[in-house]
Amino acid sequence: MIAVDATARTMRRVALEPARGAADARRFQRVRVAVLGRYMLADRREYPCQTVDMSPGGVRLTCAVQGELGERVVLYLEHIGRIEGIIARHCADGFAVQLNATLRKRDKLASQLTWLANREMLGLPEGRSHERLVPTQTAVLLRIEGGREIPARLIDISMSGVAIACPFALPLGAAVTVGSTPGRLVRYFEGGFGVQFLLPLSPDRFHAGMTL
Repeated sequence: MIAVDATARTMRRVALEPARGAADARRFQRVRVAVLGRYMLADRREYPCQTVDMSPGGVRLTCAVQGELGERVVLYLEHIGRIEGIIARHCADGFAVQLNATLRKRDKLASQLTWLANREMLGLPEGRSHERLVPTQTAVLLRIEGGREIPARLIDISMSGVAIACPFALPLGAAVTVGSTPGRLVRYFEGGFGVQFLLPLSPDRFHAGMTL
């Protein structure tokens, strides 16, 4: 608990420091967090991404399309929500964003990052930040390693994963394609398991009548 409280105090302190451009962004304490998300470039094109590290002042992403330096970008990150900023630099596998946030928003980001960092350090289970819905069509085929197909039932779906009722035992971490959506098995529960999608679903796909 002492380590948790110390991290929280540090993150909250740096969150209240005023942002003064890219040169000062490195003053914020960075936390290594890997959360899934999506980003929208200035031309409104939208792509999946994953965070590498993050602070209340900036975030580094792994993604396929880099965008232009100085370009405005809007991010939707699991456990974080909507944030925006500009592309500050390119990296080998993505880019870094200098965030445009109020003092209140940076304070909230500091709290969220503290929770994420402590969750990983203490091995706490993942929270459910995304809305979950029960699909109208629950029958689904799972494809596993070797091309084998097994029938299963969808319990509920979020933008980042799905709970599945299935009588077959699969190993933790197994690659599983749910319908046509790839993912991996990340947890068990009585009567089934949870699969995290490799890339989050687009918001325009997320509705009760969707097909994975």
